[in-house]
Amino acid sequence: MIISVGVGYGMQKEIKDKISSFESHITIQSFNNTINENSINPISPELNFINYLKSIPEVKNIEKIISKFGVVRTSQDFDGLYFKGIDKNYDFNRIKKYIIDGKTPLFSENFSNDVLISKTLADKLDLKLDESFQMLFSRSDNQNPSILKLVVVGIYESGFEELDSKFIFGDIKQIRRVSKWKKNQIGSLEIQLYSQRDLESTSESIFLNSPSDFDVVTVKEKYYSVYEWIELFDKNIYAIIFIMILVASVNIISVLLVLIIERTNMIGILKALGVSNKSLQKFFIYTSSYLIFIGILIGNLIGLSILYIQHKYKVISLDPKIYYVESVPVFIEFYQIIGLNIIVLFLCIISIYTPSLLVSRVNLKDSIKFN
Repeated sequence: MIISVGVGYGMQKEIKDKISSFESHITIQSFNNTINENSINPISPELNFINYLKSIPEVKNIEKIISKFGVVRTSQDFDGLYFKGIDKNYDFNRIKKYIIDGKTPLFSENFSNDVLISKTLADKLDLKLDESFQMLFSRSDNQNPSILKLVVVGIYESGFEELDSKFIFGDIKQIRRVSKWKKNQIGSLEIQLYSQRDLESTSESIFLNSPSDFDVVTVKEKYYSVYEWIELFDKNIYAIIFIMILVASVNIISVLLVLIIERTNMIGILKALGVSNKSLQKFFIYTSSYLIFIGILIGNLIGLSILYIQHKYKVISLDPKIYYVESVPVFIEFYQIIGLNIIVLFLCIISIYTPSLLVSRVNLKDSIKFN
C-alpha cells in the first residue's frame, strides 16, 4: 500500500511539476486568443491589475510572455515550434534542473540573440552550443517572413517529449519587434503558484477580478488529456488499498480463528476457573492486534526502504515517450504514511471483533475434552 501511494503520487507530482515548470500554472491572455501558445492578440495589463495579482497569497511569481510560432532552419533541415519570448526577470530556477548543457540566456537592454533549446531539437537539427541558426516568422502584412539569427547558449531535456519538441526560450524583445507590438504589450501573463492544490480556486478568483477582455487558462485545461490520464492513478491507488485491506482483514480473521481453535482446551479451562467471555474475547483481540502491529511495522520498513532505493538509485526505468518520465518517480508525505497506518490498523481491528465473539460459543464441557 505504501509503495502504491508513493509511486502513484510520485508520478502525478513529477509530471505536473514538469508541465508547470515550462508552462506555469495559470495563463492570462486575450479572450480572442486560442488555448495554444501562439500570441496573436496582445494584452496591456495595467499596473493595478498586476499589483492585485501579486497580492494574492497563493501567487509565487508572475512572468510577462510573448510566444510565437516559427520555423527553425539550418543548412540541412528545419523544424517548427514556438519561440517563447521572456525578459531578464524570468525565473529560470524551475527549469535549471533540466538544463544538461550550457547556461540560461543573458538579456540586456539591447536585443539578445541567446536562446535555450531542447535536446530533441538539437539532435534533430544537429545543433550544438554556440552555433547559430535562423528562425522564420510569418507576417500578415508581408509575404516575406521575418528572420532572426539566434545563437544556442543552452540545451535542456525534460524527458517530456511534448514539451521538449515545443519550445525554445529567447528574448521577448525579439518577438515584440517581429510582431511590431508596443513596449507595454505582451502575449500573456504566466502565473506560478506555491501549490497546485490552489489551482482551481485561485484561477476562478483571478478570472472574476480580471478585465472583461482577459481570459484565464489553467495548465490543466492546456494539457487536459495528460491530467485526465494521471488522475486515473487515484482510482488505481484506492483500488489497490481496498484490495490489500480486504486481503489483510481475511488473513487476520483466519489467524484469529486458528488461535481460537488451537486454544479451545485452554478456553474451557479458563471458563471453568471463572474467567468471563468478555475477558477471553479481549485476550484474543489483544493478541491479534499485536500481530497486526508487528505486520504494519514490518510493512512500513519494507515499503519505505523500497521507495528510498528507487528515489536514490532509479532502479526501475521507464520509456519517457510513453510515461513522460525516465524512471519511476516516488513521493510520499508524512501525513499519508500516518493516515494509511491508522486506517489499516483500525479496519483490521474492527475485522477481528466478530470472529472473537466465537469465544462465547465455546461449550465448557466439550472444550475440556477437546484434546
